Amino acid sequence: GPDGEDSWSSKYPSCGGLLQSPIDLHSDILQYDASLPPLEFQGYNVSANQKFLLTNNGHSVKLNLLPGMHIQGLPSRYSATQLHLHWGNPTNPLGSEHTVGGRHFAAEQLHIVHYNSDLYPNASAASDQSEGLAVLAVLIEMGSFHPSYDKIFSHLQHVKYKGQEVSVPGFNIEELLPERLAEYYRYKGSLTTPPCYPTVTWTVFRNPVQISQEQLMALETALYCTGLDDPSPREMIDNFRHVQKFDERLVYISFQQVEILTGTGLSLGIILSVALAGVLGICVILAVSIWLFRRKKSKKGDNKGVIYKPAIKKETEVHA
Repeated sequence: GPDGEDSWSSKYPSCGGLLQSPIDLHSDILQYDASLPPLEFQGYNVSANQKFLLTNNGHSVKLNLLPGMHIQGLPSRYSATQLHLHWGNPTNPLGSEHTVGGRHFAAEQLHIVHYNSDLYPNASAASDQSEGLAVLAVLIEMGSFHPSYDKIFSHLQHVKYKGQEVSVPGFNIEELLPERLAEYYRYKGSLTTPPCYPTVTWTVFRNPVQISQEQLMALETALYCTGLDDPSPREMIDNFRHVQKFDERLVYISFQQVEILTGTGLSLGIILSVALAGVLGICVILAVSIWLFRRKKSKKGDNKGVIYKPAIKKETEVHA
């Protein structure tokens, strides 16, 4: 349509420029960096007496976060401003933005947006500035019911249409994050919606979280991009950007990569171990074979001595 991502760059030049996101996180561009520290989350546990504001902005469902929430572990202090989600549709629920080895997840993502509060007064001022933004990205897959995500999803019916908003009781935002938070991908990229400013430090957590099929269905069917009175309502589906070119860049990872071989479920380490054991086995067999061959040859030589020596002795006795 006229608002599709292919037309973004005509109005927002950065969308057709460099350092664009999302990307496919595949092994050829990954580099382990032992210096990447675990992130620390300050002020994320918000009392139920405090309220978040949940809004349908016509592109996603957005939860405004509170002052005082920030992350540590980056060169500057980054304060939280909002979180939102991206998803697919009921027929094709693979709505993740970042992919891993070409694999889409059900709903990447949860994006928690932060701005550099050491340098800028708010997210708007920081959004087009170098090192201005830091986004935490959580991959979501279908699985078991997630009670903390339901603290957002249970309010979706109150923000069905663009412009609607509702108060949500505070809760611990860290509960939305996956296990093993020290394992993540890190790279320099952009916003995934216009104006696509290339000012984002991305942290994509390696491990996904699970939500139930019913929760995912609620997200995919509850919302509209259009207002309540719009005569042509449009469902809010497929609100994700496709992966972008990733030229001459590296993604740094905080974990030692163990590649899973597609279709086998076996890790590269296991495959190498089996291969090494096979090589050692062949070497042992060859060594034993050579030893047996030499031993047999040696015995033949010994037998020749036994045959001829007595014969010589007997012959000597006859001639004597």
